Amino acid sequence: MKIKDGYILREIAEIPVAVPVNDAARSFNGMIRLNSTGAFLWRLLERKMEKEQLAEACVCRYRIDRSEAEKHVTEFLDLLRKNGLLDE
Repeated sequence: MKIKDGYILREIAEIPVAVPVNDAARSFNGMIRLNSTGAFLWRLLERKMEKEQLAEACVCRYRIDRSEAEKHVTEFLDLLRKNGLLDE
């Protein structure tokens, strides 16, 4: 899975936000504010990764257990799905 074309990650006042560009800007009004973990996962999804790979990356980066990483990844992916930002 990956981030849909037409959405990019930018920092505004040092806060990571997902913003629509080009055609996506017509159908999605607004921005999604991300925390540092969300920005980390977003960057991985720009390179196309599966849920298991995302969880493993969180385990390595944040030194958390696998179940906690899977929980956070699932919540983030659900947010992206809800807002139509994920290409599966």
